[in-house]
Amino acid sequence: MRLNDPLVTSFEYDGKEYAIDLAFDNVLDVFDVLNDELLRDYEKAEICLILLFGEQPFDEAITIDLWNHVYESFIYIENEQPIEYDLKGNPLPVQHEEQKQLIDLDKDAEYIFASFQQAYGMNLYQEQGSLHWHEFQSLLQGLPDDTIMKRIIQIRQWEPSKGESTEYKQSMRKLQKIYALDDDDQEEVE
Repeated sequence: MRLNDPLVTSFEYDGKEYAIDLAFDNVLDVFDVLNDELLRDYEKAEICLILLFGEQPFDEAITIDLWNHVYESFIYIENEQPIEYDLKGNPLPVQHEEQKQLIDLDKDAEYIFASFQQAYGMNLYQEQGSLHWHEFQSLLQGLPDDTIMKRIIQIRQWEPSKGESTEYKQSMRKLQKIYALDDDDQEEVE
């Protein structure tokens, strides 16, 4: 995202101009389609394009390529690691460790809603159809530490360290089980 570029509402692909609706709720619908295990890849691509472009005829020959372009260019947002430097100013090698998933847009929906309300005074239901996906992502990444979603992220990424009391470690492990994204580890909260 660049602040001197306008938010994407249209783009050109293969010589044709496409209007695209990247409202955050629309993109969340796209993720629902992508997670549907009953659909074939081509069907997923076609449905996603219809969600984003509206009903229009798509050339079957480019449907998959068009979808891949849209996903890679406008939906997928890579969280780049900042480049670290040694004392001489040389870039350090990048560690390609698998990052633990800290947010699930579906499972954490109520916490995200509450955090946006708390931090920005923003009701996400009222923003449906207008808040752009890139704006949503930026606001989500920039949530203040005192919001419930940020606190849950801190709980999920917590690892015990020397000097923490046994009670604190037990409390944090219990919270990690409560807020776990893996259904096998998640406990019911009463």
